[in-house]
Amino acid sequence: MRRLFKFLHTIGAAGLMGAVAALAVILFLAPSSINSAGYVPVVVGMAKIAAWIVGPSMILIVVSGLLSMAITPAFQDAGWVWAKAATGILLLEGGLTVLGPLQEEARRTASALPGSQDPALLARLIAAEGGTMWVLLAVSAINIALGVWRPRFAKFTS
Repeated sequence: MRRLFKFLHTIGAAGLMGAVAALAVILFLAPSSINSAGYVPVVVGMAKIAAWIVGPSMILIVVSGLLSMAITPAFQDAGWVWAKAATGILLLEGGLTVLGPLQEEARRTASALPGSQDPALLARLIAAEGGTMWVLLAVSAINIALGVWRPRFAKFTS
């Protein structure tokens, strides 16, 4: 059972990092103008990646990680596991920060006329999402490093 949870946790991490990296590349290459004909498909595509890959990957990571902690007594006192749990909370919060605005922007963009969006607001939204993506990638890498190298932190004892 432990290996199954480890496998699921790894698959979730791969999905999350791949999707976030794809979103960062799409943001980098996205049309700079909301009046561009390619803007709507880009935003809708990003929303689909967020909904179909980022969201399920985050759920898989959190659930498999918590279940792995629950069934493996050695993990319950290991400092590196608690550090991974803390970074997992950061990933969850960051992922939700990405999902909500992308879904909202896709709805507004798909239903609005090309000239009705505020370009300054859009530029701030895209810059903020790009920053969030890089933070998510960095925290994901830290989380994976903790799981691979399992550094010795102080043990939690009662």
